[in-house]
Order: sequence, then structure tokens, then C-alpha cells
Amino acid sequence: MKRRKRYNEGESVENFWPSFTDMISTIALILFLLVFLAFIQQIVTGSNLEVKKQELELTTAALNKEEEKLLLMKQELETTKAEVEQGQKALQLSIIQSEEQRKIIAESNLELGNLRAKLQSVALIRVNVLNQVKEAIEKELGESSGENFVTVAENGNLILNESILFDSGSYQIKEQSKEILNRLAISFQKILQDKETRKYIDAIEIQGHADARAGTISNSMLSSNRATSVVDYLMSVNPVLGKEYGEYFAASGYSSYRPRVEGDNAEAWEANRRIEISVIVKDPAIKNLINEYLEQE
Repeated sequence: MKRRKRYNEGESVENFWPSFTDMISTIALILFLLVFLAFIQQIVTGSNLEVKKQELELTTAALNKEEEKLLLMKQELETTKAEVEQGQKALQLSIIQSEEQRKIIAESNLELGNLRAKLQSVALIRVNVLNQVKEAIEKELGESSGENFVTVAENGNLILNESILFDSGSYQIKEQSKEILNRLAISFQKILQDKETRKYIDAIEIQGHADARAGTISNSMLSSNRATSVVDYLMSVNPVLGKEYGEYFAASGYSSYRPRVEGDNAEAWEANRRIEISVIVKDPAIKNLINEYLEQE
């Protein structure tokens, strides 16, 4: 009885160890699988991390480039802003300068207008003197035959018809024309008595002109003598004119060198035989006006 019992106990021990060994093996296999799975997972995870790292690096590089672009755009924006501000300042300065220039131009135009008006007034003095002389002559001749004895030349001079003053080839003043010259002497006196007018007059030139035909007296001598005869008569018939204003008068003979009409016919000869009255304005008077204007600058 006792032997069987021992045998049974030994048999139970022997059955226990194989089962324990199987269990250990199973656990070891499970642990191996777990370790292997962990290793595989680590490999996969590491690979994914490397990919993610590369993607992150690429993304970081792209972000850096975008940041550089943004920085460049910011710099360009700041530069553009500075240029715009500078342009605005330049525009504002230009507007100010334009306004100043406009004022300067307006002032200059006003000054030039004043100077032009003064110069025109000087020019009008000559016209006014000639008009007064013309009116005086026409008034005297108003009851004559109606012939046009006084005309205005292209140069603005007054032209006296030669036939009213002289016979052909003569420089002796006709008796019937002396009354005309008497009135002319009075007219000249009145004109020269005006100080404002007189200060601009340099000379009142009596010009003698002849036609191109040759006569018993040379054309040069005839034209000079006729002009001198007119001036001498004006001074003698009006002593005040000769005494006070004789220095303003001049006699000049131009022979046939300044014809009004070209041609070798009766019409041209008649037009070219004439006495012209020219009022010469002082050049210094005009220069003084200009100098006064320039000194104001």
C-alpha cells in the first residue's frame, strides 16, 4: 500500500514539469513575438519619423523661403512707401514752386504790360504830333479846291503835295501856300509847348524829295533847298518857334533816292515829288523806360 502511494506521487511530479516547460516556452514565444512586433513597430515608426522629419525639413525650408519673400516684399513695400512719400513731398514742393512762378509770371506780365503801355505812349506821341500837323494843314486847306494836299506815307510820315508849295524846278515857296505854312508854324509851336510831348521828341525833320528826271538844278540840291526853304519860312514867320524850339527842326534832301513809286512815268514822278514831315522819337527816352523796368527786377 505504501509503495503504490509513492509511485503515484512520483508520477504526479513527472507530469507537472512538462506542463511547466510548455508554459514557459509559450511565454517566451509570446515575449519574443512581442519584442519582434515592438522591433518591427520601431522600424516602421522610425521610417515614418524619418519621412516626417524630411517633410518637416522641406516644410521648414519652404516656410523660410516664404518668409524671405515676405521680408523682401516688406522691404519693397517700405521702399515704395518712402518713394511715394518723397513723391508727395516733391509734388507739394512743385505745386508751391508753380504757384510762386505763376505769381512771378503774373507780376512780370503786369510789369511788361506797363512797359508796353509806356512804349506805346511814346509811339503814340509821334502819331499824335503828325495828326495835329495834318489837322492843322487840312483845316487851312478846308476851303480849297478839294485836292488831297496831305497824305500819310507807309512809314507814318506826313506827305505834302509838292505842287501846293513849289513850282516845277523851283524851291521858292508859292505865295498862296504861305498861309498854310503860317498855320503849320503855329501848330508846331503848340505841340512843342507841351513838356510831356516835347521830352520824347528828338527832331521834326522836313524832308525834300525829287523825281528821277534831270533838271536845270540837280535833284540833290533841289530837294535840299526845298526842305531848307520850308524850315526857314517856319522859323521866320513864327519867331517864338524859331527862338524856343528851332533846335528841334532839321532839313534833309533825299534827292530821288527814296521814291514812293517805282516807274518812269508822269504818275510816278508826281508821287515822288514831295515834302515829308517826320517826327523822330528820342531813342534815349525809350531806353530810359526799359532801364527803369530792368532796375525794378
